[in-house]
Amino acid sequence: MLQSFQVVSLQVLILFILMAVGFIGKKLKIITADGIKCITNLMLYMITPCLLINAFQRPFDASMLKGFFIAALIALISHVLAIILAQLCIRDKDEARRRVLRFAVIFSNCGYMSLPLQQVLLGDESVFYGASFIAVFNLFLWTYGLALICAGKEKISLKKALLNPGTISVTIGLILFFCSIRLPEVIGKPIEYLSSLNTPVPMLIIGYYIACLDFKTVMRTPGEYIALFLRLVAIPLIMLGGMYLCGIRGTLLVACAISTSAPVATISTMFATRYDTGAELSASCVAVSTLCSIVTMTLIVSLAMYIA
Repeated sequence: MLQSFQVVSLQVLILFILMAVGFIGKKLKIITADGIKCITNLMLYMITPCLLINAFQRPFDASMLKGFFIAALIALISHVLAIILAQLCIRDKDEARRRVLRFAVIFSNCGYMSLPLQQVLLGDESVFYGASFIAVFNLFLWTYGLALICAGKEKISLKKALLNPGTISVTIGLILFFCSIRLPEVIGKPIEYLSSLNTPVPMLIIGYYIACLDFKTVMRTPGEYIALFLRLVAIPLIMLGGMYLCGIRGTLLVACAISTSAPVATISTMFATRYDTGAELSASCVAVSTLCSIVTMTLIVSLAMYIA
């Protein structure tokens, strides 16, 4: 257990230092608001899709395909569990706050935070399973999540759930994996180089948003503490215990533990800003949960590696 903790804590510390670079960049005005929007778009539309496609660049393996679908089932159960707990436990009288806090409970940063940690700890195989989690995440995000945060201001579109960078790149990757197609070097190498940016770039983004936070205005109500406890502790431990009891072990167990234990999804702030639904509260949840996850993720992922 101690060895697992040392391995995970070292990698989390490295990610934290990268966040600190984004934090300093914001404070020194090296990274501006317009700049972070461009970097976020680069991450969303280019770097993450390249990482996901690159993870599928391997010969077809039936056991890995089975693991991919098990990861998808775990993601499905995790989101349903989170929805139930959010409905039962988040009872804020203010509707906008209630919607933001429930969203924070349900949607983890399984892309920006989980994929870098999966990659540095376990390699491309864990990103393969992480891609499955992201595909399910996107389906929930653009249907239930959008309905929750927009409060009827926009119609729910199945098209958005299916046609987004994460889902499209996973689909392309699966086709390549099924057919054991290896991309030619002239295409594969640029994809590989872009995918290597997946660790530093999202950490810079998270560090920037932490620097924007006014800590005098955060964590003022019990609902915020409950939401963060559910997101960072309760849901990850319930899912880890369930996976262990179901006989899931190895890389698949650890990869899914990383995805379920991630802090509040960064996209919650983007949604809240767009639909004018508690953007400041959302940013607070993202920043505080990310800081707390340095401890909670380290402990939970260390436990997962120990029992895996």
